[in-house]
Amino acid sequence: MLVFPVMRIIKKILWGLVIVFVVLIVVAVIAAGPFLGKIVKAGMETVGPKITQVPIKVDTVSLSILTGSAKIEGLVVGNPEGYKTPQAISVSKVAVGVNPFSVLSDKIVVRSIEVRSPEITFEGNPFSGNNLTKIRDNVNAAVASSQKPSTNQTAKVANQPGQKLEVDDFLITGARVHVSLTGMGGKEMTLPLPEIRLTNMGTGTDGITAADLTRRVLDALTTATVKVVANAATDISRGVGNLGTGAGKTAGGDVNKITKGLGSMFKKSTN
Repeated sequence: MLVFPVMRIIKKILWGLVIVFVVLIVVAVIAAGPFLGKIVKAGMETVGPKITQVPIKVDTVSLSILTGSAKIEGLVVGNPEGYKTPQAISVSKVAVGVNPFSVLSDKIVVRSIEVRSPEITFEGNPFSGNNLTKIRDNVNAAVASSQKPSTNQTAKVANQPGQKLEVDDFLITGARVHVSLTGMGGKEMTLPLPEIRLTNMGTGTDGITAADLTRRVLDALTTATVKVVANAATDISRGVGNLGTGAGKTAGGDVNKITKGLGSMFKKSTN
C-alpha cells in the first residue's frame, strides 16, 4: 500500500527537477543575450572592415534569443582613404528578426532587416569615382576572391564555411543622401531616397554569405542614389547661371558631363 504514495513523491520530485531545469535554461538564454550581442558587435567591427576596406563602428548590439529579434544601434561606415567626409553611411537603428531555431544550423534564416533613416554621404563624381562605388568595388573584390581557392585573409573572411545566410526581407526606409559633386564649386544637396526593398535572398540550399549580402545592398543603394541625383541634375543646371558668366560656362559644362555620366552609369547599374 505504500507503493502509490512513494510513486507520487517520486513523480513530484521528477517534475520539480524538470521545472528547475527549464527555468535554468530560460535564465541562461536570457543572460546570454548581452554576451552574444558583444560578440556580434566585435564581429561587425573586425570582419566588416576586412570586406569593405573602410572602418566600421557600432555603438550597441542587443539580442533576444527567445523572440529571435536583434537591434543594432549607432552603425557608422567610414569612407575610403582620400575622401574628406568622415563617413559614408550612418544608421541610428537597425531592427533584425531571425528564426531562432536556425541560429545553430548551417544557414541562419533572417526573417527581416529594417534599416531606419540612414544618412548617406555621396562624395565625388557619379561616373568617374565616388566613395560609394569605391566601397562597392572593395566588396565585389572580396566576393570574387572568396569564389577562388586562396590563402588571402579577406577571401577567407568573405566566405567562411558555416556562414550561410537567408534574408527574406531587407528594407531601407527614410534614407537621406547628402550629395557633394566635384567640379561644381562645392555644390551640395540633401535628397530623400525612395524606399529600397530586397527579398528572398539566399533561399536556396547554398544561401548567401555576409559579403554577398553587403554587395547586393550596396548595389541597390548606389543605383537608387544615382537615379535620385540624375533627377536632380536639372535643378543644378538651372542654378549655374548664378555663378557668373565665366564660372557659369565652366559649371554648365560640368553639369552636362555629370548628366551624361549619370545616364551611362544608371544604364550599367540596371543591367
